[in-house]
Amino acid sequence: MAELRIDFPTLGHLLDAWYAQHLVIPDGWDRGQPFEQSRWQYWCTASFYRVRETAALEGGRPIGAQAFTFRKGIIVGPQKSGKGPWSAGVVAGEAVGPSQFAGWAKRGDVYECSENGCPCGWVYEYEPGEPMGRRHPSPLIQLAALAEDQVANVYGPLTEMVGAPVLSPLLQVREGFIRVLGGSLSENRDRIDVVTAKARTKLGNPISFALQDEFGTWMANPGAKQNMLEFADTQDRGAAGMNGRTLATTNAYDPAENSAAQIQIEQNDHDVFVYWDKPPSNLRFDVADERREIIEYVYRDSPWVSVDTILAQAASTAKRDPGQAERFFGNRDVRGKHKWFTDELLSAYRGKRSEIDVFPGARVGLGMDGSKNDDWTAIRLETLDQHQFTPTYTVGGVERLCVWRPEEWGGEIPRQEVREAVRQIHRRFEVVRGYYDPFWWESEIDDWADTHGPERVVRWPTNSIKNMHAGLERFRHDSTASESRFTHDGCEWMERCVSHAITRARSGEMYIIGKPEPHLKIDVAMSGVLAHEAVMDALAKGLRSKPEKPRISHAVFGFS
Repeated sequence: MAELRIDFPTLGHLLDAWYAQHLVIPDGWDRGQPFEQSRWQYWCTASFYRVRETAALEGGRPIGAQAFTFRKGIIVGPQKSGKGPWSAGVVAGEAVGPSQFAGWAKRGDVYECSENGCPCGWVYEYEPGEPMGRRHPSPLIQLAALAEDQVANVYGPLTEMVGAPVLSPLLQVREGFIRVLGGSLSENRDRIDVVTAKARTKLGNPISFALQDEFGTWMANPGAKQNMLEFADTQDRGAAGMNGRTLATTNAYDPAENSAAQIQIEQNDHDVFVYWDKPPSNLRFDVADERREIIEYVYRDSPWVSVDTILAQAASTAKRDPGQAERFFGNRDVRGKHKWFTDELLSAYRGKRSEIDVFPGARVGLGMDGSKNDDWTAIRLETLDQHQFTPTYTVGGVERLCVWRPEEWGGEIPRQEVREAVRQIHRRFEVVRGYYDPFWWESEIDDWADTHGPERVVRWPTNSIKNMHAGLERFRHDSTASESRFTHDGCEWMERCVSHAITRARSGEMYIIGKPEPHLKIDVAMSGVLAHEAVMDALAKGLRSKPEKPRISHAVFGFS
């Protein structure tokens, strides 16, 4: 294994040596040989077991999860990259290995298996200052998945490892669970259990550790019988109650499915370790030579994988479902068919980002897609020289972006906020034409037309298929073509909505766009399309002949 630069305190070095001594490769030509971690596996072990530099024992006893930097780990990797055997090794280490922080080593300190219930005689010599480890005194571990066949990804390799001579005195496979030997006589302690969505009677128990397999298939369906986000949260709470931790593994998820993996990764919690080694974004999975580069990249630390075999399977899967092939073998979070913007077009759109200055008084087109209490409401502006941006408005000295999400406003779109934003936009800029989707906003649009003039405030129904199709096609071309003048501010809400949108076929060759799932909004993108239509129609009327006023800087907006 290639050397890794690990410049933080971790139990990973101790555990790596313990794995090689106690675990075996569960299958293949090397079955039964010592289990040695590949580069990515070693990095994930070191990171998951990273110890806080301020960690200390309390009354001479380990402090469990509080000793570690991360309370949870999420590992995203391609099919057959070794997640299952590695996870089985981690589970074995949590059950009978030195997985608990036991203080800081002084010169001459060692870990001895004989002092931790293992008769193999192995000894590990610590470096001075290295964190020391010890066994958990009462491990209660759960292997969790949607169904038993998924649990087999980890349970199968684990039973092979347990059957090896070194581990067999410590762990014993029973009917439906694995007993940790030499501990409690109670059937409810010192064991490794299987928990699934259909057999979840043990869910909610205090546990020392949980392995959540195929986490990208755990769907968040509020109110449903199998809300797997709730399942994951319950298991995480069970671990927290025993000062334990959880680890999740998965293939790249489908972003249209709102999985527990997607939700927890996008939360970006500082105490959750995420490992997701994506291939270079400029490589295209639908180009044969570049697909090989992608697969060689994502499997470079999995030497047991035949790249040619994976390539053949990926090509076959791509004929039926290119998104699935790219997720499973390319390690990318992509949807399947019918995306409005392909990955290539989305990359071209990102390349149109420009920090152009827009001054008060600049002539702009306005687009607004509104809602009431489910979808978002957003406003996009575009100058007559085709620079598009998300404006802001100010309330009580606080500058706010013109994107309103109901969940941030008590479940309803704050209509007064939107009205105030429109008022300020018309005071700050010369809105030569504004296109407003009238659904739910008819009265406000009529009022704005009366105030600002009907030629500047125009109803533009987005359910008009012919007009919508033409606007979508024009925006998709102009916002990505290298020869077009179009630029944009890099607003991440806009980019996210563009990436979410899928095409829905209508009469003939025409289409509209829609949400692939209720949680994947597209409203900012719709506002951008309307703003562009407003500008292009204004230009067709000859309004560009009026000299432009100076422009003032605006921020390039994003979100965390």
